[in-house]
Amino acid sequence: MRKWMRERMKRRKKPTEAAAEAAQAPLQPAYFDAAAPEPEAPVEPEVEAPATEEPDSEPAEGDAVVAAEPGGIGDGPQRRRRRRGRGGRGRGRNAAPPPVAAVQPVASAGDEGAPLVAAAAAPVQAAPAAARPPKGVVVLAIGLPGSGKSSWFKRHNINPLSSDLLRALLFDDATEQRFQDLVFSNLRSMLKARLIARRPLNYVDATNLTPHERHGWIKLAKDFGYEVQAVFFDVPVEVCLQRNQKRSRVVAEDVMRRMADKLKAPTFDEGFSKITVVKVKQKEA
Repeated sequence: MRKWMRERMKRRKKPTEAAAEAAQAPLQPAYFDAAAPEPEAPVEPEVEAPATEEPDSEPAEGDAVVAAEPGGIGDGPQRRRRRRGRGGRGRGRNAAPPPVAAVQPVASAGDEGAPLVAAAAAPVQAAPAAARPPKGVVVLAIGLPGSGKSSWFKRHNINPLSSDLLRALLFDDATEQRFQDLVFSNLRSMLKARLIARRPLNYVDATNLTPHERHGWIKLAKDFGYEVQAVFFDVPVEVCLQRNQKRSRVVAEDVMRRMADKLKAPTFDEGFSKITVVKVKQKEA
C-alpha cells in the first residue's frame, strides 16, 4: 500500500518540483529521540550603507569615520573607512572661493617690524573741466524804430540779419507787420545756420524790446556755445518820432508810443556778457 501511494505522489508532482527535489541534498536518517536542529538563519549579503547628506561641519581631511555593518554595531566587528577629502568628486563645482586676507594698514617709516602691505589706491577725483572759450559772438540790437540801429550798422560796415530786410525779401514790403511769427522764425533759422557754420560774428537787427523777446536769441546762441552781447540804443521816443517822419518806412505814432512803453533796458541777468549803450548827442542851444 505504501509503495502504491509513493508512486501516486511521484506522478502528481510537477516537473519543476521534481527538479528542485532532485537538486536537494540526499536524505539523512532521522532519530526521533534527538532534538530537532534549529534552522540556520539565512546569511544576508553585505550591503554598503547609502551615502547620506554631509553635515555643515565636515571632518578634516584624513579623519576616520566608522561605518556600521548592516547587522548593527554590536552584531559584528566594526570596519573603518576613510572619507574623501574636501577636493573629492562633486566638490569642485560648489566649492567656496578661498577667503581673502584683510588688507592691513601700511606701516610708516618709523615702525620697525610692522608688515608692509601695498595700500589700495585712493579714488582719483577728476578735475573740473575748464570752461571752453566761446566759439564766437552774437550781438543783439535793442531799440525803437528810428533810434539809429540801421545807421549804426552801416557806419561800422556790418551786414546784420535784419527783420526789415527779411520782410522786403518775403513780402516785397519792409513795413509788413501781419506775419511777425513767420518773419522771426525765418530770422532765427538764418542765425542758426550761421552758428552751425561757426561764423565768429553774428548781428541781429530787430527791436528786441522785452526780455521775453530776447530770451529766444540768447538761448539759441548759448546752446551753440556763443557769447551774447547787446547794443542798446537809448534814444528818447520824441527823437525817434522826428526821425520816423523823415524815413521812407513810416511807423504810426500810436504804434511807436506803445512800443516805447514796452521797451526794457537790457541787463546782465539776462545772460549778456557785454552791453553797449548808444545815446544821442544833445545839440547846444
